[in-house]
Amino acid sequence: MGKYFTVRQFPYLTGMLCLGASLLTGFSQGRAGQFQNPLNPGPDPYMEFYDDNYYLATTQGDAIRIWKSPTLAGLKTAPPVTVWKDNDPTRNRGIWAPEFHFITNHWYLYYTAMAADNQDESHRMHVLESAGKDPLGPYAYKGRLVNPANDHYAIDGSVFQNPGDGRWYFLWASHPGHVLTIAPLDNPWTLHGSGVVIPAAGFGCSEVREGPILLPHAGKLFLVYSACDTGKPDYMLGMLMASTNADLMNPASWKQSPLPVFTRNDAAGVFGPGHNGFFKSPDGREDWIVYHAKTTAEYTYRGRTTRAQKFTWKPDGTPDFGSPLPLSAILDEPSGTTNPPARP
Repeated sequence: MGKYFTVRQFPYLTGMLCLGASLLTGFSQGRAGQFQNPLNPGPDPYMEFYDDNYYLATTQGDAIRIWKSPTLAGLKTAPPVTVWKDNDPTRNRGIWAPEFHFITNHWYLYYTAMAADNQDESHRMHVLESAGKDPLGPYAYKGRLVNPANDHYAIDGSVFQNPGDGRWYFLWASHPGHVLTIAPLDNPWTLHGSGVVIPAAGFGCSEVREGPILLPHAGKLFLVYSACDTGKPDYMLGMLMASTNADLMNPASWKQSPLPVFTRNDAAGVFGPGHNGFFKSPDGREDWIVYHAKTTAEYTYRGRTTRAQKFTWKPDGTPDFGSPLPLSAILDEPSGTTNPPARP
């Protein structure tokens, strides 16, 4: 665990964006209407399609940056927009896993940050609020999400609205034990009461349960999470399931998928797939997963890049994520994508 935290504390190298651009342009762009992974050199991706554009955020360490493009292929070369950088020494380092959610006419950007003393235990969850409807902001600091029963280490926050009761909930990873935690929200920046731990399998890995994100479908809620140390090749996705009508604050309402749902694909040269998000195609007909993975089986945190691929649904109503695809795969853009005119 010590190695995991120490490495992840490091801010990303100053030249990361330049190195990442070189890495990404080294892969074929494919023909119009196609793309090739990776989409971004950063890990912990979150993606939204909004107002005819994809918006992608990844962990940057020193700030929150978002990439915007009408196509997935375009994200590879789109310039980053720095939407938040903080001088407050209590929350200006180790900025991880930003997610942005549209709630009541504003975007709320949830992110993890630690204090300038670089002590990993100081990581907490914070919230920004957009001035309007543009995912690129501007943003203002709204507050810190505080769990009154356990105001300690908190990372990888995400929110969702349950179709069953209409309430918004917050999911995150907390200590002790690096476990999944849930709490209802009074508003986008305030928890209602204290969080409840949801036990989740590690499939042979004891280190962490993190990166929780909610996927609703046909009256069910699928809580997808990452298990194992993200530096290991066995970093993977597990899944818990609940009914939209269940008491989500009762851990017994969440049923464990007996097997991981997305794992390394050695034959394709993909290792450590995890910390994912979900997004819809522009026409709403396809479901897509965005995640990070690396190309080496070594125990390392370097080389985690953002990839995306389509997924489907099994006859029993559960998601079928398949296997992570090799970087050599040429993929069709999501259905309904309108490609910009080709440059002369």
